[in-house]
Amino acid sequence: MYLTNPMKYTLRTFALSRSKREGAQGDLSRYPLDYFSEGRSIMNKQRRNMLTAAAATALAAPVAAGQTKSQSPAKKVHYRGGKKPERKPGELPPLFSGAVSYGNLLFIAGKGAHFQGDIKAHTKHVLDEIEKELVNAGSSMEKVLKANVYLADGKDYQAMNEVFRGRFGEEPPVRTTIAAAWIPGDSLVEIDVIAFVP
Repeated sequence: MYLTNPMKYTLRTFALSRSKREGAQGDLSRYPLDYFSEGRSIMNKQRRNMLTAAAATALAAPVAAGQTKSQSPAKKVHYRGGKKPERKPGELPPLFSGAVSYGNLLFIAGKGAHFQGDIKAHTKHVLDEIEKELVNAGSSMEKVLKANVYLADGKDYQAMNEVFRGRFGEEPPVRTTIAAAWIPGDSLVEIDVIAFVP
């Protein structure tokens, strides 16, 4: 049965259940219109009580968690050396930040290796640079949650894995690896990560 008016159906159900309790056989004609109003009034009161309780719970949740508005997460850029570099007048702002945290999550921008070398040398260099950024922001390789690996050539997958394996501890992060069409600076590999900051 398709219900075009769920409220009408609910009120009818309310009346039927009451009529059965009173011994009637489901004959609704003996109930005046204000009888249905009584049912609507009860349901409205229950709905108001439920909404009031939900609102109180929502307001109490941040307090219960010990979090106030002043403690809410905020974006923080982590600079090497701990100090924001000064810009000269007329100098454009940087294209992107190397490390940014939001709450307990730390995002490290993609690192590449911009020198001549094979995939193993490039992978080691990139992972070393990532580790420096993590330590600078108060995290570590063991706290990395997600890694994205971009290879200039898919043939380097096995050799890259040889250097990658073990760098993140006994429980490595989840990882996505792709062969990219182009990596800036002619690096053979670029890696970015998301980590946890305690």
